[in-house]
Amino acid sequence: MKLLERLRTALHVSRKPSTSSIEAPSPQVNPAPTLPPDDYQQRLARERELYKDNVTISDLPPIFHYWAKAYVIPLLEECGASNPDDFFAKYMLECARSTGLARFLSVGSGNCDNEIRIAHSLRALGLEQFQIRCLDLNPEMLDRGKAAAEAEGLRHFFEYESGDFNSWKANGETYTGVLAIHSLHHVVHLEHLFEQLEKALHPGGYLIVNDMIGRNGHARWPEALEHVHRFWQELPPSYRYNQQLRRHEELYENWDCSMDGFEGIRAQDILPLLNERFHFRVFIAFSNIIDVFVDRGFGYNFDRKGEWDRSFVDRVQAFDEDALLKRIVTPTKMLAVLSKAVPEKPFFSRNLRPENCIRRA
Repeated sequence: MKLLERLRTALHVSRKPSTSSIEAPSPQVNPAPTLPPDDYQQRLARERELYKDNVTISDLPPIFHYWAKAYVIPLLEECGASNPDDFFAKYMLECARSTGLARFLSVGSGNCDNEIRIAHSLRALGLEQFQIRCLDLNPEMLDRGKAAAEAEGLRHFFEYESGDFNSWKANGETYTGVLAIHSLHHVVHLEHLFEQLEKALHPGGYLIVNDMIGRNGHARWPEALEHVHRFWQELPPSYRYNQQLRRHEELYENWDCSMDGFEGIRAQDILPLLNERFHFRVFIAFSNIIDVFVDRGFGYNFDRKGEWDRSFVDRVQAFDEDALLKRIVTPTKMLAVLSKAVPEKPFFSRNLRPENCIRRA
């Protein structure tokens, strides 16, 4: 069933979005934060420590998977992909065939879970000669990736590099494609990284991104927070417990998680900076208000099989999608394919164009 048909059948909330919408902005980027050296080193150490022993980084609540299957997967199916791994593999194969080169870089590969699954997908699509270079800050995570690739019989498809994205340099290397899977929102010096990625990317290559593009620290902008608080009033008390921060929130607290480490430190600048430097071939933008209820903080409070739980998620999603299409709120997530060359026929899901999804700070 197509996404719009799903939304039509979702239960309607009693209050409609306000008629005032966010003015479509021209791209605007905040200056890169200047972190004192001591602060930067402390954050770097915190980031390393946080992920050093994290072997389940991709775990998400069951209700998230209910929501994603119902409302995100149909967006990917419009591009011929059945899940995010297929999305990456599809466009990696496309640029490999068009350039005759199959050497890829994954920025922020972590434990290499995604890269290993993508490697299997590429082989299933008939690509047997390729190389994926996994770049990550944390050597312990790369070690886990090496062991996993070895166990899967994929060792010769991978290379590994430990380094800080904020100071990484291309050093004359050329890649057919660059993968960024939920890593860009950890980067302080986005301008430098994007400059280096542009240098490293083959003229016919693709930058393929799956990331968060909402407000810094994954907080809500005021126009979204208003509706989060409204839906919050419907939640039973037990659903208001923050599983990540281990606290009850009678009213949802608009927490900025960029205060510790690099989580979401410049999330709101990712889209405008990409829009300035690259050209979008595929742009799928989605979600905002719904994030709060299906993500790790509160999503584990929901029962994926519960009738009330699914109905609530459906209603919030319907409201959220309507608010996105009316430009009342801007999206917080995107899957995208970008290139240095201007594409002939770019695809913008639901006609949400990148420049119209940039929230004026």
